[in-house]
Amino acid sequence: MPATPFRPSRRGRRLLTVAAGLATVAALTAASPATAQGHPGHGHPSHDRPGHGQPSHDRPGHGHNSRTVDVQLLSFNDFHGNLEPPAGSSGSVSELQPDGTTKTVAAGGVEYLASSLRTARQGHPYSVTAAAGDLIGASPLLSGLFHDEPTIEAMNKLGLDVTSVGNHEFDEGATELARMQDGGCHPTDGCYEKGKKFRGADFPYLTANVTKEKTGKPLLKPYWVWKKNGVKVGFIGVTLEGTPDIVTAEGVKGLKFHDEAETINKYAKELDKQGVKSIVALLHEGGLPANGAYNYDCDSPAAGGGISGPIVDIAKKISPKVDALVTGHTHNAYVCTIPDPAGNPRLVTSASSFGRLYTDTTLTYDRRTRDIVRTKVGSANHVVSRTQPKAADMTALISRWNTLAAPVANQPVGYISADIPRGTSPEQPLGDLIADAQLAHAKTLDPSTSLALMNPGGIRADLVHAASGAEGDGVVTYGEAFTVQPFSNTVNLVTLTGAQLVSALQEQVSGPNEASPKILQVSDGLTYTLDLTKSGAARIDTSSIRLNGKEIDPAASYRVAMNSFLSGGGDGFTSLGKGTNPLVGSDDLRALNDYLTANSSAATPLTPPKADRITVVK
Repeated sequence: MPATPFRPSRRGRRLLTVAAGLATVAALTAASPATAQGHPGHGHPSHDRPGHGQPSHDRPGHGHNSRTVDVQLLSFNDFHGNLEPPAGSSGSVSELQPDGTTKTVAAGGVEYLASSLRTARQGHPYSVTAAAGDLIGASPLLSGLFHDEPTIEAMNKLGLDVTSVGNHEFDEGATELARMQDGGCHPTDGCYEKGKKFRGADFPYLTANVTKEKTGKPLLKPYWVWKKNGVKVGFIGVTLEGTPDIVTAEGVKGLKFHDEAETINKYAKELDKQGVKSIVALLHEGGLPANGAYNYDCDSPAAGGGISGPIVDIAKKISPKVDALVTGHTHNAYVCTIPDPAGNPRLVTSASSFGRLYTDTTLTYDRRTRDIVRTKVGSANHVVSRTQPKAADMTALISRWNTLAAPVANQPVGYISADIPRGTSPEQPLGDLIADAQLAHAKTLDPSTSLALMNPGGIRADLVHAASGAEGDGVVTYGEAFTVQPFSNTVNLVTLTGAQLVSALQEQVSGPNEASPKILQVSDGLTYTLDLTKSGAARIDTSSIRLNGKEIDPAASYRVAMNSFLSGGGDGFTSLGKGTNPLVGSDDLRALNDYLTANSSAATPLTPPKADRITVVK
């Protein structure tokens, strides 16, 4: 039994009240995995963990008497609390075949990620594991319901050494991030299991470019140095400078976010003065590869290679003192080289998201220069296959937390007749459904509400029709709905002029969103044409915008529903932040669940929306 009757987190409280008496969690004996090394200054013992449980011996030609040593760098990013194998399109990767075709491969799940990493470490006495942020936040219910304590526990067990923060590490604010690092029970929900206090991360979170406004000092450590038998590799961790634009204002209150390259260069110089010549940057910002397959040749134009996006300009500004960049945020897979300011090629990697891939990089360390031999760096992404044995300790961890979550997670909230996906098109069937749900909720508060808008980044998973566990096909559970919308946003109503509404639609494809458009999902009744053959704001055909068949009047007022993130101007939608007469409704998950319950049954499941509200010209 929990120490006190279980109180759902603010996320869990959004729809259901958990019965006070949960069943006692059976003692689950885990296998003896290689556990994560403690780090001085983080409240945990500092155990020497050579090679993560592998024998501490050097391979021929790379021993203590050899000039060079191969350091294995295993890395991943954007895990987002996906302890169980992700469902739908989130649970697979595209693999390029020898004949040029691609096939879809099921991947992910921490049971398999742990097995993959432990297998990869075998035979590598010099091995370090790093991540590039967003390990937590926007998590499925199994982790999110418990404020991501289960994910931090899993990261400890699988042997993570160090990570940068990402924007989602700030979803619940700096104080909660500090708790993830240092441990302790949640300030309002308390401890979840009797006699167990959350221990925090055994690995350091790095926040080099995040400083406290009052002191100007980094929120947490800016860098960390991995050491073994005289070999030293420094890690500098940063998140994207634009984090405040994509996180709620409360989450980043009292913090400043600085330029990524300038910050990395500052601390690279500091490490260099300390004699640490081998440096890796963990950067939660990324790129857009020309090919979606995880194993394509990024540096071969003939293979459809190449990369664009923010990481390109950032990488070109980062000091040559930095030997490799492990990146994230865009959820893409790539292993590319981008020239440093001296014109020398430098490795830039990303391992997709949700634990579906990991990157294995060989850094050849020169004992004499104490630097990485850049010409010998090699790297590749590998699938976290679900055909390999599961890590027994992770299976036990998942089972234990599932027992606690079951009273909430398994409650049915609706029925669907087929998969309702996020999709990759500008308009998503699931986006339409969520917008319709928010409009329906808003009308119960203010019948004059005309439309609803939903940001695509707030939709985290597909609604899958296939059976999950003991449920029947087509049943949507609270846990599945939570995985789709885990942010605890409220549905807010504001009044916008027609001109502001049009400006908001143009902001989807202009300003900060021009390079990577963010197409709002719209409720039934709003239609317009998106012309992708044009550029900037011109991609929105303003003459085509209709609300219930009528043109938008620039001078008229429209009551619009959206989540609290958008109403605060998030994702670059400054026009939405100018709304007047605000009214705060219930949370967005409750709006979705209420809509599913009211509009579906086992006999008449909900049909996926047609996604025909936005006409796309290519």
